[in-house]
Amino acid sequence: MSDNPKGICRLSVVAMRAKPKSDSDLTSELLFGEHYSVLDEKKDMMQIQLHFDNSTGWINKNQHTPISEEYFNQVNLSDYKVCIDLSGTIYFQKKHVHILFGSVLPISTNELFKLEEQVAFNGESKSLAQKREFEYLKEVMKKFLNAPLLPGGKTPFGVDAGGFIQQVFKVCGYKLPRTVEEQMKSGQEVSNLDDMIPGDLLFAGSKSELGYIFLGGDEYAGVSGGEVKKVSSAEIGDEQLSARRILLKKLVPEQA
Repeated sequence: MSDNPKGICRLSVVAMRAKPKSDSDLTSELLFGEHYSVLDEKKDMMQIQLHFDNSTGWINKNQHTPISEEYFNQVNLSDYKVCIDLSGTIYFQKKHVHILFGSVLPISTNELFKLEEQVAFNGESKSLAQKREFEYLKEVMKKFLNAPLLPGGKTPFGVDAGGFIQQVFKVCGYKLPRTVEEQMKSGQEVSNLDDMIPGDLLFAGSKSELGYIFLGGDEYAGVSGGEVKKVSSAEIGDEQLSARRILLKKLVPEQA
């Protein structure tokens, strides 16, 4: 049994800060339905560790919703839905809450739900655990096109390279770390770049913030020039390139 208090996000989006100050740099964001452990507390700030990717940051105590260890474990075992609309509204605990793409919805067949947790949501969603193929991933990726660069962000309204990759794959049923540097060690290595298939990840540099999703041909998608857009290999360059495969091979359409 863990001694760390547990919490869950019940707001649309909550800033996770690098230091226990409200004006500190953004390290990541909490979306509605994401749950976490509390690591430390200082004045009006609380350090948390997100369960999904183990990323850490400081949030305001007023934005913390406590849950029991039992409920925390229940969330871990439940196959919840994930919101695939850019934005929407969920009716939760007798009030309407605005939510964003990637939010985790407490909708499940799990009979252990507390009565007050029942919700109403009429938007588009899918099972968080259901793994999808490249063509689906490509459609998800389009929701981020032209999203502005926001260091620490992970929504279509502001995102960094790691957040873009992580959230696209999250909706497709794959769990990836939060940062590009960590993602460079995920999945399976593609030793020869000529063997890349759509859905593979391409990274430039050994510890850079440059990560892209290969779309096929000479087309990639990633954060470039201050926004998410499609780029060519010439725009990426050829310095210390490496590739990783995340999608299950059997779900990737065969190449001609």
